[in-house]
Amino acid sequence: MIVDTGPLVAYLSQRDKYHAWTCCQLEYVGSPLLTCEAVLTETCFLIGRNGGDAGDPIEMLNRGWLSIPFDLSLESEAISRLMRKYANVPISLADSCLLRMTELLPESRLLTLDSDFSIYRKHGKEPVPMVMPQK
Repeated sequence: MIVDTGPLVAYLSQRDKYHAWTCCQLEYVGSPLLTCEAVLTETCFLIGRNGGDAGDPIEMLNRGWLSIPFDLSLESEAISRLMRKYANVPISLADSCLLRMTELLPESRLLTLDSDFSIYRKHGKEPVPMVMPQK
């Protein structure tokens, strides 16, 4: 399972409105969760800004609960194309990396709270397989 910033923040923040939903989803998912450095950066920032321990996401990485199999330097051309293609949505670096990860890991699903992933397409045409709460 690939994980986005929103569920990581929700998991680490008991006051988050998606905390319980995220915890429930993670009961059924093996570890490690796959992500990218851009998501980890966003998560550390948001946790710290909300009064939590900004080091908690790094601790998840240290404990093997998170893994970062994505190498931006190897995927920079593909990321650049995705960012130009979805500039009007808009798309962040983190979302671009996650979208690319879904392309590179064809059997993967994305755990997210971000409805923009319903707009993005794998390989330009395929919906991104997602696990997200009903709105």
